[in-house]
Amino acid sequence: MTRPTPLSRRAALAAFAACTVLALPGLAAAQAFPARPITFVVPFAAGSATDQLARALGQSVTEQTKQAVVVDNKAGASGMLAAQQAARAAADGYTVLITTNTTHAANEHLYKKLPYHPVKDFAPVTGLGKGGQVLVVNTTSPYKSVADVLAAARKSPGKLSFGSGSSSSRVAGEMLKQLAGVDLLHVPYKSNPLAITDLLGGQIDLMITDTATGVPQVKAGKLRALGYSTQKRSAQLPDVPTIDEAGVKGYDMGYWFAAYVPAGTPAPVVARLNELLVAAVKSAPAKAFFDAGGSEGWTTTPDELAKFQAAETLKWGKVIKAAGIEAE
Repeated sequence: MTRPTPLSRRAALAAFAACTVLALPGLAAAQAFPARPITFVVPFAAGSATDQLARALGQSVTEQTKQAVVVDNKAGASGMLAAQQAARAAADGYTVLITTNTTHAANEHLYKKLPYHPVKDFAPVTGLGKGGQVLVVNTTSPYKSVADVLAAARKSPGKLSFGSGSSSSRVAGEMLKQLAGVDLLHVPYKSNPLAITDLLGGQIDLMITDTATGVPQVKAGKLRALGYSTQKRSAQLPDVPTIDEAGVKGYDMGYWFAAYVPAGTPAPVVARLNELLVAAVKSAPAKAFFDAGGSEGWTTTPDELAKFQAAETLKWGKVIKAAGIEAE
């Protein structure tokens, strides 16, 4: 057996080192990441729950990395504009979609054709939070309870209107119609805060909105809360019954936030973003957001988020089908 010469050993080591460098381009990128500002693309308008969370997370990421985080609100088309923009961005970790079940579980059941694929076009990073929704009316409204709303809806089918600026809000209203057996007129908006504005102005009769958007208006005395959307009452509104308790048996509809990057983003960069965002969810700014809105922080590994999203997509599909919503 011929022993390798020192020269051949050196050549072999050099070749191994070269192969290692070529095999780990993402590792080098992750070690330097982020080297410039990161953009958080948000599918809803400024002031929405997703926007508020994105800004809280961005503050923490900036503190951790010393790099600015720019929040880009791309509202409209039930989040499809933002999702499309993020999907087409460079797969380098500098564009992060801070989104909800609207774009990544519900839309594929609500629209016949999407300008993005919720699985193939994205790499999951982490879950960010979960929460419930609240049924609200104007304080000048004659409706003091869920029962009042349903009685009025039965008396005048199709006359009472409900607004929605997200798929979560839309499906929550449709579920109320389906389970209570009433006919309500749906009025779509680009974002929940825009629907809230019209609710305050008397243009619509009611809406079921995320707690981050609705609870502050309730506490300010501008809106009246009639029911909470999950099976457990909100800690922020302990005196408000769940919609199930109020007589619509089986009613249960929450929402979730999560972070995604374009498909093809190097795994080490995804891992670094996961690390930054998991820490951000636990930060003081994010905790203040969750406490104020009655939602809660929730983090995952990328694989856990992928599995959760798959399960949620099936769940939302069943809810939407049961509610009789036709894909547009």
